[in-house]
Parts: sequence; structure tokens; C-alpha cells
Amino acid sequence: MKSIKLGLVDDHTLFREGIKSLLDKIPTIELVLEAVSGKDLLTKLNGTIPDVILLDLEMEDMNGMDTTLQLKKRFPNIRIIILTMHKEERMISYLMEIGANGYLLKDTNREELEDAIKSVYNRGFYFNPFVSQALLKGLKNKGARPPVFSKDYHLTNRELEVLELVTKEYTTAEIAETLFLSIRTIEGHRKNLMVKLGVKNTAGLIITAVREKIISV
Repeated sequence: MKSIKLGLVDDHTLFREGIKSLLDKIPTIELVLEAVSGKDLLTKLNGTIPDVILLDLEMEDMNGMDTTLQLKKRFPNIRIIILTMHKEERMISYLMEIGANGYLLKDTNREELEDAIKSVYNRGFYFNPFVSQALLKGLKNKGARPPVFSKDYHLTNRELEVLELVTKEYTTAEIAETLFLSIRTIEGHRKNLMVKLGVKNTAGLIITAVREKIISV
């Protein structure tokens, strides 16, 4: 199995050492980059580019929110897992909408850390029960406006099929197999969906599909 290249960004040395000791027990994940702030990370992203970055929220120089925005602008293919002690639902919802692919609390265990990294790498997102609840509450709190139905997005029947499978947590390969299409074709449909729905990643597709009632979940 191909190793997942991981970046770790946190301004506390002891915390980084703790994460590294957990990662040492996961042979399919390779730590390729460490940084102490968002600015430090962006400076170091000129060699090996990680597949997934574990990103602290509170850092000097550049915080996790600003770093997420910069990463999505300059390196849109990097997937981001926010790793923090903040439990505010509005914070979680905002970070997922601006491009984060997952959100973990710092008291997570090795098993969930591994699951999150692999899920973000393979599926493009990771929602644990806590994050799912926060997102649903966030969507309900925004619910004063009427829903916009799929015809307004001009989605084709095939795009709707792909979007429905995305919301069911199918990987690109699984969608291709289910619809008897090539992986490249599915990737094309996924990119078109992101453009039409105005989102940056798979998490954004799911959030928008549910919020706008495009797909019934």
C-alpha cells in the first residue's frame, strides 16, 4: 500500500513529539514535514508536498484559519485536518466550509487519528459524530432562507448520481465501480460538481448537498 505523506503543524514541541510517537505505530503514514506555524509551513512547501496536513488552530504568525485559506488557494490538492481543543460548533462549520477536510480534538486516540488521516486521504473528508452533530446544527441555524434545488445548479443526472454516492461516503474508485465508469471520468464529474456548487473539497460537496436539499440524506 502506498504511504500517505503527512505534514504536522503545531507550535508546541511536546505535542508534536506526542503525535510523532503515535505515527511511528502506523507504517502506512509517513511524516514528511514539520512546521511551527502557518508561515513556517508555507515557507517549507517547496519540496515534498504532503497529501494530508494536521493543522493546529491557534498559532503565532498565522493561525489555522488563515493557513487553511492560503493552503486552499496555493495548494488545493492538499487535504487538511484541523487538530485543536476548540469545540465551538460555529468554528467547526466555518472551517469545514472554507476548505478543511476533517476536524479532530487534541484528546483523540491513535485509532481515530489513523482513521481520520486515511479517510481524508481516500474519501476527501472525515466526520466523526461530534463534527457531524456540529455541522447539522450549523446548517439548521442557517435555515432561514428557502432551499435552492438542484435544477438551479444545472446538475446533470450523472452528476446527481455521483453526488449521491459521495454523500454516502463512497470513494472515487467505489463510485466508478458502481456506475461502471472510469476513475478519471468520476474525477471529472467531481471537479464539475465542485465548480457548480462553489465548494473547495468533498466535505464542501456534502455540506452543500445537505444544506441546499439537493440530495436527501
